[in-house]
Amino acid sequence: MHKIEIPAYALERIQQRRGRFHQFDALDPKRTAHVVVDLQNGFMAPGQVGEVPIAREIVPNVNRVSQALRAAGGLVVYIQNTIDDATRSGWSNWATYFSTPARAARMNEAFKPGSYGHAIWDGLEVLPEDLKVLKRRFGAFVPGASDLHEILQARGINTVIITGTVTNVCCESTARDAMMMNYKVVFVSDGNAAFTDAEHNATLGNMAMLFADVMTTDEVAAKLAGTRSQAAE
Repeated sequence: MHKIEIPAYALERIQQRRGRFHQFDALDPKRTAHVVVDLQNGFMAPGQVGEVPIAREIVPNVNRVSQALRAAGGLVVYIQNTIDDATRSGWSNWATYFSTPARAARMNEAFKPGSYGHAIWDGLEVLPEDLKVLKRRFGAFVPGASDLHEILQARGINTVIITGTVTNVCCESTARDAMMMNYKVVFVSDGNAAFTDAEHNATLGNMAMLFADVMTTDEVAAKLAGTRSQAAE
C-alpha cells in the first residue's frame, strides 16, 4: 500500500483557504456513485503492459467502499479503459506523441474490448446491479470519453466517490472534471494506486486543495454507515 502523506504545503493552504480539511459533513448515498476507475487486468495482472503493482493491494478497500454504498442505497460503476477505432481516431495524439510505436501497439492489444487486459480484475466484487462504462480518454467526463455523465444525471447522482488506478492519471483526470461539472467528489486516499508514493501523494494534495474531499476507506464507510443509521432513526 502507499505510504500516505499529504504534502505540508497543501495542508497549510487548505487551512488558509477554508479552515478545515474535510468539505462534506454528510453524503446522500442515493445520489452517490462509486466510480471505480480502470481496475482491469491490463493494469492489474503481473507482466501486463500497464501493470501497477499497488493496484492489487487496494482491491479490498475498493470492495469495502462498494459494499458500504450499496448497503446505503447508492450506485457502483466500473469504468473500463478502452482502446478501439474510436479511441485511435479521436485521440490520436496520445499514441503518436506520448508512446513508442511498440508500446502503443501493446496498449492497443491489451485494452481492446474482449481482450484479457480489458476485463475487470476478478478480485473485484461486481454485482449484477452494478454498471460498466467504457472510457476512451484518461478522464471519464471529458467530451468523447464516455457516457458516464449522462448516465449519472439520469439517475439524479450529484456525488462521486473515486477509486482506482492510476491515481495521478485517469483517477485524477476523472475527479478534476467531475468537480468542474458540479459533482461533489470524494477521493479515497487508500483506494487509489499509482506507481510511486510521490506521485500518489502529489495528487492527494491537489485533490484536497482544489477538487475533492480526500477520505480514507474507513472514513467513507463510517460516513455512509452514519447516513444509514440516521435514515433508520
